[in-house]
Amino acid sequence: MDNRQSVRIGKLISLILRHEPQKIGIAALEPGGYVPVCTLLEGLARLGSPLSREELDELVRDSDKGRYSFDTSGTRIRANQGHSVPVDLGLDPKMPPAILYHGTPERFLEQIRRDGLQKMARHAVHLSPDEATATMVGQRRGRPVLLRIDARRMHEEGFLFTRSENGVWLIDAIPRQYIQFP
Repeated sequence: MDNRQSVRIGKLISLILRHEPQKIGIAALEPGGYVPVCTLLEGLARLGSPLSREELDELVRDSDKGRYSFDTSGTRIRANQGHSVPVDLGLDPKMPPAILYHGTPERFLEQIRRDGLQKMARHAVHLSPDEATATMVGQRRGRPVLLRIDARRMHEEGFLFTRSENGVWLIDAIPRQYIQFP
């Protein structure tokens, strides 16, 4: 599978696993956000995008952002975060590093100054452990702005953080007093 095909099928898999499982006949994701691999592959074939198990394994392994993971048996797959459909990923609360980062397009800055960071249509607010990753995320939809989050203080004040399998930190919302603006 060439890079262009890999990107196209990866976007379709993300759409299915994060937002529209019904596209392949799944009413709701299984606990942990999983979908049976055979159901995903059959659904992709029905949509005109057939994929072999070996190609799926390669896509998961080579995903630059670690978007997907298999369960321990290798028979189920999930998106690691970014869901807009209800899902409990089964992630345990963790102590975050002192500072986390959020990259966002500049055009959202005034709203964030006013309302803090909200999950909007997603399952959680996504935070990065380093500036480079957050900047890369923020530039996907415009000129990026880097926000520093006082995660240590939030944790000390009772906020719960979780971390997905690919290292993205997740939280329900971030009030503006914990955000250091540029």
